Amino acid sequence: MKRKIFKYIGLGLLAVLALLLGGYFLVKRSVHNRTTQKYAFATERLHVPSDSATLARGRHLVAIKGCQDCHGQDLAGKVLNDDGALGRLVATNITSGKGGLAQDYTTDDWVRALRHGVDKTGRPLLLMPSQETTLLSAEDLGAVIAYCQQVPAVDNPLPANSLGPLGVLLTHFDKIPLLSVEKIDHTQPMLARADTTEGVAMGKYLAVSCSGCHRPDFKGGEPVVPGQPPVPDLTSAGHIGKWTQEQFIQTLRTGKTPAGHQMNNENMPWKMTAQYEQKELASLYQYFRSL
Repeated sequence: MKRKIFKYIGLGLLAVLALLLGGYFLVKRSVHNRTTQKYAFATERLHVPSDSATLARGRHLVAIKGCQDCHGQDLAGKVLNDDGALGRLVATNITSGKGGLAQDYTTDDWVRALRHGVDKTGRPLLLMPSQETTLLSAEDLGAVIAYCQQVPAVDNPLPANSLGPLGVLLTHFDKIPLLSVEKIDHTQPMLARADTTEGVAMGKYLAVSCSGCHRPDFKGGEPVVPGQPPVPDLTSAGHIGKWTQEQFIQTLRTGKTPAGHQMNNENMPWKMTAQYEQKELASLYQYFRSL
């Protein structure tokens, strides 16, 4: 009798395992199809000037939009993660050196990447926050492209992206922002020029860069990546909403909160926000306090 019971338990466990494996391979196939799907978007012509003011603006935007956090200070790319569970996630070399995409990227290709989240062949860019860069004004988009097109070439061939089992599951359940192409309103026209006057309007424009972690409503929530701390609420209803403007700016400049806690740059990129101009940080504060 006991032998029969153990036999049925064993068969039941095998059946459950078979169902789980079958389900995983269906999920894996779905994620593979999504990451290799080809998209086609109408070409958006963009004037890209190369004067010193435009290049300076582009350098500033690259610094404050987190481009260097992923692609490196020299924009030569790097491996962001490489383990069996999550997989290998790579930020591309975007210079014109060996292994760099800029060797054969036209202005139109840059626009497709930044506006639509796809490479020059139409395939999705992985972990590229194009849902944020698509909201850049035409003027700022042109400045970013102008700057990236003239950075010094760096030879840095990198391996391809490869998702592990955990990466597949997190992508399927939308727990990591892997496919920005699926999150973009591709019909939204480019804003011609952003407001450059200190205030709520400028803050709203800049806050797009905060929405990836703090959510579109800026109320934060669960960790963006498993293992990281919860994301705080930036609105007037949250703890940060009780800070003064001076405290807010000082925190984003130094990474140290009013309570004396030193933030980990890996969780909150304060080394990036430290490069914002004074009026930009003031505008962010005023916008978050308006929510």
